[in-house]
Amino acid sequence: MSFNLLKIFHEMDTMARVVTLALLIMGVASLSVFFERLVTYWRSRRQSKLFARIAAEFIVRREYHRLADRVKDFPASHLARMFSRPLALCVALVDQKGSEAAATVELVRREVQRQHEDAGTDLRRGLGVLASVGSVAPFVGLLGTVVGIIAAFTKISVTGSGGLSSVAGGISEALVVTALGLLVAIPSVLFYNSLATRAERIHQGLSVSAGQFIDHLELKTSAATITTTKVEASERRAPRMESKHDDLIIDAPVS
Repeated sequence: MSFNLLKIFHEMDTMARVVTLALLIMGVASLSVFFERLVTYWRSRRQSKLFARIAAEFIVRREYHRLADRVKDFPASHLARMFSRPLALCVALVDQKGSEAAATVELVRREVQRQHEDAGTDLRRGLGVLASVGSVAPFVGLLGTVVGIIAAFTKISVTGSGGLSSVAGGISEALVVTALGLLVAIPSVLFYNSLATRAERIHQGLSVSAGQFIDHLELKTSAATITTTKVEASERRAPRMESKHDDLIIDAPVS
């Protein structure tokens, strides 16, 4: 028993060929998205681990400006991209105290949330193609089946013969297109589930990192606020010497 796919394809009518080519294009698109996302996730995780080690050292020392300068060294890291703009806001925290620092922390929180949502959108980019192919490909294959059966019955009406040999070609074409539709759809669904799990895992890790960063800023701000309050209270209790340079000292930048 011989089974020649090329021979079957050449014997197909125009509509069956169009359906077959559409399924092949869908299969190529699924494979392209799958491998592109795999490489993207791998690079993101690798560079994010390196960035996290560097970020931990700079954040503890409150050297936000130096960390902001290093972000560009990790272009594939979703973690670095998420902290890019918030770190620029954090630079102002070094010279702020009290209510100003609290307001800046709130701005940083909102910016982190926006960047976190953008990172989630980028992580899910292309997954819609896999979902669409996985859900549509079986029906496209079913369309090819219907077209093949119609061609088979049309051949019967033309030849006037109802034997199996007169419809075997059309039925084989229909079954081949059906199998091709399933062959495209099943891997696409598996690819989608695998990539969606990986994207969710990375996104969850970004959420944890964002929360830790905001907690760090709030703790530092609270500690600075408490220290400032104690200093102001002690200054109110102690006698203060008048100086014509007081307002200059207040506005002087902190080194």
